[in-house]
Amino acid sequence: MFRGNLQQMDVIKGFVEHIIYRNTENGYTVLNLLAGEDEITCVGFFATMDQGETIEAEGNFTTHAVYGEQFKIEHYKIVPPDDVVSIERYLGSGAVKGVGEALAARIVKRFGTDTYRIIEEEPERLAEIKGISERKAREIAAALYEKRDAREAMSYLQKYGISNTLAFRIYETYGTRLYGILKENPYQLAEDIQGIGFKIADEIAARIGIHTDSDYRIRSGILYTLMLAGTEGHCYLPKGILLRKTGELLGLEPDAMEPHLANLAMDKKLVMKMPAPEENGTECRIYAASYYYAELNCARMLHDLNVSAEEEQLLPAQESGLASKIDRLAGELNLELDELQRKSVLESVKNGIFILSGGPGTGKTTTINVIIRYFLAEGMDIYLAAPTGRAAKRMTEATGYESRTIHRMLELNGEAAGETRAARFERNESNPLEADVIIVDEMSMVDIFLFQALLKAVLVGTRLILVGDVNQLPSVGPGQVLQDIMSSERFPMVVLEKIFRQAGESDIVWNAHRIHAGERLSLDNKSRDFFFLERNDTNVIYKHMIQLITEKLPAYVGAQPYDIQVLTPMRKGQLGVETLNGILQRYLNPASEDKKECTAGETVFREHDKVMQIKNNYQLEWEVVSKYGIPVDKGTGIFNGDIGIIQQINEYAHEIVVEYDEHRRVTYPYAQLDEIELAYAVTIHKSQGSEYPAVVMPILSGPRMLFNRNLLYTGVTRAKNCVTILGSSRSIQEMIDNDHQNRRYTGLADRIRELIM
Repeated sequence: MFRGNLQQMDVIKGFVEHIIYRNTENGYTVLNLLAGEDEITCVGFFATMDQGETIEAEGNFTTHAVYGEQFKIEHYKIVPPDDVVSIERYLGSGAVKGVGEALAARIVKRFGTDTYRIIEEEPERLAEIKGISERKAREIAAALYEKRDAREAMSYLQKYGISNTLAFRIYETYGTRLYGILKENPYQLAEDIQGIGFKIADEIAARIGIHTDSDYRIRSGILYTLMLAGTEGHCYLPKGILLRKTGELLGLEPDAMEPHLANLAMDKKLVMKMPAPEENGTECRIYAASYYYAELNCARMLHDLNVSAEEEQLLPAQESGLASKIDRLAGELNLELDELQRKSVLESVKNGIFILSGGPGTGKTTTINVIIRYFLAEGMDIYLAAPTGRAAKRMTEATGYESRTIHRMLELNGEAAGETRAARFERNESNPLEADVIIVDEMSMVDIFLFQALLKAVLVGTRLILVGDVNQLPSVGPGQVLQDIMSSERFPMVVLEKIFRQAGESDIVWNAHRIHAGERLSLDNKSRDFFFLERNDTNVIYKHMIQLITEKLPAYVGAQPYDIQVLTPMRKGQLGVETLNGILQRYLNPASEDKKECTAGETVFREHDKVMQIKNNYQLEWEVVSKYGIPVDKGTGIFNGDIGIIQQINEYAHEIVVEYDEHRRVTYPYAQLDEIELAYAVTIHKSQGSEYPAVVMPILSGPRMLFNRNLLYTGVTRAKNCVTILGSSRSIQEMIDNDHQNRRYTGLADRIRELIM
């Protein structure tokens, strides 16, 4: 064995004796390498390595706390065996399909060191050996060719600085076609392979020598800019903004890119929506095609669902009888409906689509309960749903009837979706939901693509009731569905305004409405559930935050420290998510010998940490196990904003197990840890649809565009029993005064108005 120093890396060469562990999804492998007299445990990401291979690898020797010395491989190449012993060992290892140890020995005995050349150039000669037919000879040669192709492809990709993990995905997707694709249009990788975005493709293109003003680069840059806009909630961008942002990304002048818009439109990659005549002076709107057709499809399906209501108008006598029936049902439930609540129930019965909105304490839950009882009395089948597991659980507790996430109601099939970027739902236009009434709560959280999937599964004739608080922040995903539907003014809706007596006993409710109205808050701490501590030093805020979570609030609200949520407007800065999570982890889940850890980037994950999934992953498999470890339920899909606890870290297999709501357990390989982050503190935006026993909000100062009324309102309304704000009273008042909301470029309201005059 040779241990030399090459660019601060050790170099070893040896024979892969045994593969101990392999993750087939990302290629992470643990193996035993025989290097001369030494047996070395190696770890790394390998796409094509098999037992019996001879490799030359660069990396570093490390000492694992449990498994001792290991060699962590950063780069490697597979080298052909150069002696009869190595050739026989490789062929007999099982790496070549159809060849075992005995047959390998006979082949090498006959051809010696010429074995490889014979198999590659004269494979028919293998038939000279007893037990090998001409057909089998061809199969052995083909298997060896395939291995050689994979080795050459990996070596080619590594020349351009492509990591083993990425090279594995590229070869799995394209096979030997990858050479032509990389030379002609490496930006195709961003479209075809999940996890490879424009920036990675652009780096590869630069190494290969693609010109910065390449047509492929400009087209990919435009589509990437639209994709980034989608992550910020937009469904389109005005042409001028799109060209400016793309120019900044590519380092090119906007004029150089404009001609490509028409070409992309012809290829149906984007849609150029010209302004209506009455919108004089408005710029052309540029959509990624999937976003435009999502809006158009939603508008069309809403129109179709609403038609049934127009055909079932009630006579005055019928409407009077219906109102009496609603009052009688409310009486049986010991509920007294106000005028708007009564109207809400009536409209939900009369119409195919109905929207119910209102702030906290205005009686939305009471109204929903009466609606449910009415339709049950009519013998109708009712489905209840919400965007997240937490919101669905709250709906179940409030109504007494089962509520599911929209994804579960639509029967998400992540396995069928494979590596595609969109989910596949088993419930769709070909297999619709079998319900007479569907009620969806927390509609402000629903983005345009999830709404499209929902509408596809709803039959014309089914009543669709959408419930939400339009004053909350819009969805994390693209669109502002609830707001656009309401602003279109084409569907029956009721906005509840009266605060009921029981809810009115809560200062959380009153202060939420004061914030929405732009009124000044009373911060004198005479409240039982709304507290403010003037603190202008971040270190003092840290100290009091820890005291509140660990000592004061748990007993006050009857909850565990992990149930108390820190909400902050920002990700960066001294009071941002990234800093706060490091501090809170140190006090709420300190390091100890009995807790295993792993590091991803700059984050240390530890057993018992509170974590959040930060992107939709429709393929992630989860299972629910009994106390005896037996699986009792399973499914796919973990979504942006889901919060769980790390139950186990497997340092040997490089995996962690996280348990989410409803005891759903998910196993993440280390390579996938970019999908989760610590969640002791989360942004207010990520908290949508959740309700916590107590909320702690540190608010000192921040960008005016972010520190607005809408954000503060959403944060306050996440608390069930107690809100505590630490920071500056001046900043709080400035947030209340700032009614500016970051504009989202969406067109659903326009699409609805175009279809429904």
